[in-house]
Amino acid sequence: MDKEDARYQKLEQLHERRKQVVRLHRKGYGVMAIVELTGLSYPAVRRAIDLYEAGGAAALKPAARGRSPGQGRLLSAEQEELVRRTICDKRPEQLKMDFALWTRAAVMQLIEQLCGLKLSVRAVGNYLKRWGFTPQKPIKRAYEQRPEAVQQWLEHEYPAIEQRAKAEGAEIHWGDETALVNTDVRGRSFAPRGKTPVARAVGGTREKLSMISTVTNQGRANWMIIDGAFNHERLIEFFEALVRDGRRLGKKVFLILDNLGVHHCKPVKAWLAEHVADIEVFYLPSYSPELNPDERLNADLKHAIGTKVPARTRPKLRAAAEQHMQFIESNPQRVRAYFQDPIVRYAA
Repeated sequence: MDKEDARYQKLEQLHERRKQVVRLHRKGYGVMAIVELTGLSYPAVRRAIDLYEAGGAAALKPAARGRSPGQGRLLSAEQEELVRRTICDKRPEQLKMDFALWTRAAVMQLIEQLCGLKLSVRAVGNYLKRWGFTPQKPIKRAYEQRPEAVQQWLEHEYPAIEQRAKAEGAEIHWGDETALVNTDVRGRSFAPRGKTPVARAVGGTREKLSMISTVTNQGRANWMIIDGAFNHERLIEFFEALVRDGRRLGKKVFLILDNLGVHHCKPVKAWLAEHVADIEVFYLPSYSPELNPDERLNADLKHAIGTKVPARTRPKLRAAAEQHMQFIESNPQRVRAYFQDPIVRYAA
């Protein structure tokens, strides 16, 4: 009779087999008789009996197999903390490494630099997984962006604007401009593995429109599609529409924009100076579009336009844009959702 190898049994199964051996042992069966009855090897039966006699029934439960947590790791706890902190605080290029992102290969090189240990890519991946690090699409930041200016905006400038708006009964609008083209195809398309789907380019003339819009954390959206060049005249025209809407609601407009050149030109400044009782404009830190909730509206619109059949003419492109913007305008909850992005939740 082939003997059953207890080394390859699951822990729960081994526990039950040991209890079976003990039950037979307590009934007076000898070791060899138990071997014949159970099909276990002599060492397995003998060990179960010895465990029971030394520690009782509780001693029969087998210990977990394999390495205990942390056993066999090459990095010490202090070294692990150093590597984690470096990944969170620095970019590879700041450490003069030839990597743009923290890939496994980059972390492998970092560990070699900091700790003098050369690990395999697989081992580095295991460390990253253990630390709770996951591969993520990075947020793009301009090199020219000044972190201290962003911190100043988040901690002091915007809270002051928000406080003034509450005191003066004003409504804060976040504004931005974007361009729409009929050749922009976005999103992903399902296809069999290994067969990349093909998006057909629009033949003929490339059509382009501009749009300026604002959103508020109360769910309101204002917008104007511009057929032609965007300049200070179109911007002032949009300002006038915002002022009319503000007067209708009995609210002054506090408008937050980026630092596009047209926002600072002399005609715009002159017009704003004449209408300071109705509208004031504030400016985000330079090169910081991610701080503007209206960027989420732009992405929403472009995704909607880009996932449909491309519009071959400008009127069709304009009709598609107007249709989606009317949908957004009539759905305040959708607009409020833009402010739930963690990066702009400060404005909610």
